[in-house]
Amino acid sequence: MNFETQWLQTFFGLYNYWIVVALMMCGLFIVITDGNLIKKVVGLTIFQTSVFILYISMAKVTGATAPIQIEQGTAVYSNPLPHVLILTAIVVSISTTAVALALIVRIKRAYHTVEEDVIQRWDVKKRRSEKRSKPFHE
Repeated sequence: MNFETQWLQTFFGLYNYWIVVALMMCGLFIVITDGNLIKKVVGLTIFQTSVFILYISMAKVTGATAPIQIEQGTAVYSNPLPHVLILTAIVVSISTTAVALALIVRIKRAYHTVEEDVIQRWDVKKRRSEKRSKPFHE
């Protein structure tokens, strides 16, 4: 087996990790560059999903069986703990996303927009007008 064939097998043999990296970068890019709050939540969800895939990929043991002992003897078992932790993380992720979207609905009602820069400009303008309207006390 020559170097090129071995490199290609290694590269494509780890395709799930390449997918994780691509999803992480996409999610992070969306969160950093976009000013729309809903798109930021979607970016965070994509990022969280890539972390789930990473942990599940690392927990996979080739040739392993479920940790149920039927016969005496030694066998390679797959640890179920990472999968259980990821199930819990998925529930927390869904809950966090639901709360974030509910907050965005409240922000939309208050500011009539979900664009971050418009909300910040409106807040700055409001603070300036409050400072001007306060009487000066010595």
